[in-house]
Amino acid sequence: MASLQDQLLKAGLVDKKTAKKIGKEKRKQDKVARKSGDLQKDDSRLAAEQARAEKVARDKALNAEREAAARQKAIAAQIKQLIERHKQPKGAPGKDEIAYHFTFAKKVKKLYVSAAVQEHLTAGRLQIVGEGEHFELVPRVVAEKIAERDASMVVPPPENTSVVDEDDPYAGYEIPDDLMW
Repeated sequence: MASLQDQLLKAGLVDKKTAKKIGKEKRKQDKVARKSGDLQKDDSRLAAEQARAEKVARDKALNAEREAAARQKAIAAQIKQLIERHKQPKGAPGKDEIAYHFTFAKKVKKLYVSAAVQEHLTAGRLQIVGEGEHFELVPRVVAEKIAERDASMVVPPPENTSVVDEDDPYAGYEIPDDLMW
């Protein structure tokens, strides 16, 4: 395929003298540009590089989102596995069940447990772990591991506030831990 210069010569639009002059000028400009170090870049090349850079940034953001979602999914699976392996029985169902009240997600919830399990809960040896409306009992050590991963799933043990104010008129009246409401 012939160059544009050759085609213009054949068509008679440009003569040989003018074509040589234009070619000489172009070579001169290229030589000056190489010497000065200013290689002229195409606008299309710049646009392509910019688009490539934007795509790389977008891909990095998407990968970061995917990795974060995968981490969350892995943590949820670890928590579920810890609960399933270490869940404790709530006690034998029947007439010995006691309603144990606790707060979860700023709401008061109720769980029916045996008297022995209630003792363990008030002493802090067992803790309640839950998500939504499903609650399980696990040992304190396991609850601490779960809290490291997601603290919102663990119900904190009841606080033993034995500090009494001197001016408290009800200081002589103790409120039992197993108060039924």
